[in-house]
Amino acid sequence: MKIALGVTGGVAAYKAAELVRRLQQEKLDVQVLMTRAAQEFITPLTFAALTGQKVITDMFSAGGSAAPANVESAIEHIAVAQRIDLLLVAPATADILGKFANGIAEDFLATLYLATTAPVVVAPAMNVNMWDHPATQRNLAILRERGVHVVDPDEGYLACGMVGAGRLAATETIAKKVCDVLGLRHDLGGQTILVTAGPTCEDIDPVRFLTNRSSGKMGYALAEAANRRGAHVILVSGPTDLKIPDGVDWVPVRAAEEMHQAVRERAANANVVIMAAAISDYRPAAQYDQKLKRNEGRITLGLEPTPDILAELGRQKQPGRVLVGFAAETNAVAENARGKLTRKGADLIVANDVTQEGAGFDADTNIVTIYSRDGREIPLPKMSKLEVANQILDRVLEIQKTSK
Repeated sequence: MKIALGVTGGVAAYKAAELVRRLQQEKLDVQVLMTRAAQEFITPLTFAALTGQKVITDMFSAGGSAAPANVESAIEHIAVAQRIDLLLVAPATADILGKFANGIAEDFLATLYLATTAPVVVAPAMNVNMWDHPATQRNLAILRERGVHVVDPDEGYLACGMVGAGRLAATETIAKKVCDVLGLRHDLGGQTILVTAGPTCEDIDPVRFLTNRSSGKMGYALAEAANRRGAHVILVSGPTDLKIPDGVDWVPVRAAEEMHQAVRERAANANVVIMAAAISDYRPAAQYDQKLKRNEGRITLGLEPTPDILAELGRQKQPGRVLVGFAAETNAVAENARGKLTRKGADLIVANDVTQEGAGFDADTNIVTIYSRDGREIPLPKMSKLEVANQILDRVLEIQKTSK
């Protein structure tokens, strides 16, 4: 996993070198970005030696207007924004917090903040009076409201000679926050988790098929989250254009019957099965070898049900295995979810109303309620699908602990 570490201009900038080493211990690939002020406290060469990577220090290449055009340099903030899994700023000065909060993109780091969709963690460090100033606190409130994770500074003796809040949080504290946000918890080590994802496609003829609007994003987020937490992950996926998460065993399928066979062959070795795929409920009763022509008149399409994989797993459930299903609904969400929980023999049903903004198909966020067999309902607010995935995995671990 790749993170960008932004280092800004404060005395605590030297501690960022220690932070790089600590993050590398978590097998994180760190690229450092430095503001001009940060370079007054520590050199880019230090970070280049520690990371083995280019340290970005400016929006454009050196040389000013007389230098030859460098398109790669001019759009580098976009490239970095697209390839990182997290942006960390430590130390974060009052200046950079103000730029982030107010959308002022006058340097590389502030521009990257606006360009990335990855989670953001900031660890402020400054004089106690600057920390307590209403402007700083207002900017922090704005950032927290936007979902930025803030690692509050420690209290103690400051470089300016004053005593109070403002000292950069301990390296271990910052590293733990990064791991928590990324879901690097290592609490699923030794387990095999089978996840299904995406739609299925049921062919009518060589050019037409029945499918649904599933993007596969929720299932892929579950696979990525489980992998980050140490599990061996098998991802059985219908057709999507998503990047395969690093480290997972990817099994591509197309039709419901193919997914059925892939799951049957692998479920016996799984501690947890999470059926996040939107499997077609019906398929054409007959498939045509040749393309059906429009001039042949009206076509009546007969349908037959596809295998109910979740129900089959529920009937054949092995002791100790946790079974999770999904319910994408447009009405009576709670009633339908509870009914599905009972009928399918699942331990958890994750239900959402796909008509809600931020919870529908192809969104990067979701709004779900988790229904458990013991009668609990756990509503979750709108959050990223990776955050939803970790909430689901937390519930799975709770079931495993209570069943021992």
